[in-house]
Amino acid sequence: MVSRVERTPFADWWWTVDRLLLGLVFILMLGGIVLTLAGSPPVADRLGLPVFHFVGRQAFYMGFAAVIFVVVSFLSPRYVRRIALLVYLAGMAGVVLALLYGVEVKGARRWINFLGASVQPSEFVKPAFVILVAWAFSEGSRRKDVPGNILGFLMLGLTIVPIILQPDIGQTMLITIVWGALVFLSGLHLFWVLALGGAGAVGLFAAYKLLPHVTARINRFLDPQTGDTFQVDNALESFAQGGWLGKGPGEGTVKRILPDSHTDFIFAVTAEEFGIVVCLLLVFLFMTVVLRGLVLSRRNEDPFCRLAGAGLVTLFGIQSCINMAVNVHLIPAKGMTLPFISYGGSSLISLALGMGFLLAVTRKRPRAEYFHMWSGPVPAERPA
Repeated sequence: MVSRVERTPFADWWWTVDRLLLGLVFILMLGGIVLTLAGSPPVADRLGLPVFHFVGRQAFYMGFAAVIFVVVSFLSPRYVRRIALLVYLAGMAGVVLALLYGVEVKGARRWINFLGASVQPSEFVKPAFVILVAWAFSEGSRRKDVPGNILGFLMLGLTIVPIILQPDIGQTMLITIVWGALVFLSGLHLFWVLALGGAGAVGLFAAYKLLPHVTARINRFLDPQTGDTFQVDNALESFAQGGWLGKGPGEGTVKRILPDSHTDFIFAVTAEEFGIVVCLLLVFLFMTVVLRGLVLSRRNEDPFCRLAGAGLVTLFGIQSCINMAVNVHLIPAKGMTLPFISYGGSSLISLALGMGFLLAVTRKRPRAEYFHMWSGPVPAERPA
C-alpha cells in the first residue's frame, strides 16, 4: 500500500489520479482480450492465419496501450498540451501521406504501412485535436489578446478536410460532433451552436449526394432491399440467438460468417456467446466511464482541464454509442471500433492516449499549481 506521506512520483500520482476511472479502463482492456478470443479465431481461419493470430496481436497492442495509458496519466496539463501538439502534427502528416501514398482498401486511403504494421493516422489525430481545441477555446476566454476562438474554428477545417478526402465520413462526423460539444461547453453564443448544427446537416446531405459509398450505406439503412445488408442482418441474428445468457464461450455460429466479427461487429459476437446481460454490462461500463469523466471535469477549477476532460470523455462515449448502434441497426454502418474491445492497434493506442490525457487533466491539484501552470512560478513570500 502506498503511504500518503511518501514524496515519490508514483505516490503523488497514486493519491491524485482517479482510481475508479483507472480501474474501469483496465477492466475494459481485459474484457477486450477475452472478447477478441471469442470473435477473432473464425476470421483468422478464413484468412489462412494461425487460429490465435489476432488474439496474440491484440494482447501485444493492449500491453503497449496499457503502458501508454499509465505513462501519459503522469503528465502535467502543460506537458499534455505539448505532447498533444506533437501527436497532432505527426497524425495530420500521416493522414496526408495516407491520402497520397496509402494502401487503398474498399476505395479509401486511410492506412499507411509503418514498420511492417498497418497504421491509421486519423485515429491518433482525434485525442490530440480535442486537447488543442480545448486549449484554444479556454485560452481565448481567458485572454482577450489571444484569438483562441478563431484558432478553434480553423482547426476543425484543417483537420477534417484531409480526412474527408480519404474519404472517411465516420471519423469526420465523430470529430465534428465532439468539436461542436466543445463549442457548446466553452460558452460561445447559442447562435454558433445552431449554425454549426445546420452546417453539419448540410455537410451530411452533400456527402450523401456526392459520395457513392455514403449514398449506398444510407440507402441500405433506409431500405434494406436496395443493397447488401448481410453483416447487419447477421448481427441482429446474433442477438436473437444469444438471448439473455448466451450460448456460451466459443459456441457462437454467426461469427463464422461475419467478416468483421473481431472489429466492427464484436458487440454482436458478445451478444450471441455471452448474452444480452453481458452486453448490458458493457453498456454500463461505458456509461460509468463517461459519467465519471464528466463529474471529474465539472469539479475541475481550471478552464482548460475542465473543457479537455469533457471533450475527451465525449469522444470516448460517442464512439462507443456509434459502434453499438450500428450493431443493433439503429444507424447506418460507420466502420467504428468499440473502445478497447474491438481488434485494432491504431484504435487501441489512440484510445489509451486519450484516456491517459483524461486521467492527467482530471488529477487533483492544489490551487498553487494552477497559478503556476498559467502564470509561472508562485511568488515567494517576503520575510517578516
